[in-house]
Amino acid sequence: MRTVAVLMALLWFFAVSAFSQTTGWTAKLTRAEVQDLFQERLDLLEVKLAVDHIVDPTTDLASSRATIDQMAADVLRMAGENAGSAQKLEALKRYLYESGEWNQHRPFTYDLGDPLGENPANRLLQRYLDTRQGNCITMPILFLALGQRLGLKMTLAQAPLHVFIKYTDDAGSTWNLEATSGGGFTRDLWYRQKLPMSDEAVANGTYLRALDHEEAVALIASFLVEHHLAEGQFEAAISTADVILQHSPDFAYLLVKKGSAYGSLLRRELAGKYPQASDIPPDLKAKADRWYGENLAAFAQAEALGWRPQDGQAP
Repeated sequence: MRTVAVLMALLWFFAVSAFSQTTGWTAKLTRAEVQDLFQERLDLLEVKLAVDHIVDPTTDLASSRATIDQMAADVLRMAGENAGSAQKLEALKRYLYESGEWNQHRPFTYDLGDPLGENPANRLLQRYLDTRQGNCITMPILFLALGQRLGLKMTLAQAPLHVFIKYTDDAGSTWNLEATSGGGFTRDLWYRQKLPMSDEAVANGTYLRALDHEEAVALIASFLVEHHLAEGQFEAAISTADVILQHSPDFAYLLVKKGSAYGSLLRRELAGKYPQASDIPPDLKAKADRWYGENLAAFAQAEALGWRPQDGQAP
């Protein structure tokens, strides 16, 4: 386990180095500002817009909000007066994914060039609204935001490197909806086949479980931790992760990010600077020992929840 933790931390360092060269964004926020995202029942769209604005201050919150409100109104008209949940859901799928006058013959599609949203700009909801090419982060979040405005019972769920929708119909049955594939119905088995995961992760609810409100906020807010890591702001990444983990302590993906941040601190402060361990100043050695311990502890927690290195580190 110790070898895996350190290896993953070093691999993440190199990924961060490349990622940080692609963006000039710099997020400056306090623990209190992260805590504000967890205000009681704050709309998940508002959480996403707030996070995006922190990452990229040029994000036009009012425009994105107005666009989505208009889209929801258009879907309601398509569904018809007194439409039930099934009719609203079908109208939503049609509006987003079928070409027609309702979307100016520009349906929303899966961006095969960046399906995981590895380009930070593609993780922004406004970018998805503008380009209509999304990924496994922006597509389910827009689907969710619209569905909730239609009165549909929806929340987010996770699989390795993936986010999807859990939808509860009028009869009380819960279904998986795959926003990257036309909003189609999928089974848990399909995700287990396509995105292999350990039995422990499923049993522990790390994957495939409907997230409650706080957990959904935590999932959306994890973008901030990724952003801090990409900017080389490892202390900020840890601080932000700690706030989020207070609300979602079993968030394995974020525990891995936190462990990676500690590993990156070790590399930043020690790599190539001290030929022998005895050369490390005592105060720095004390910090390094603590960082190493925190690195191991975070990865151990994630692994206890069923996370495995093959699950990856980025959605």
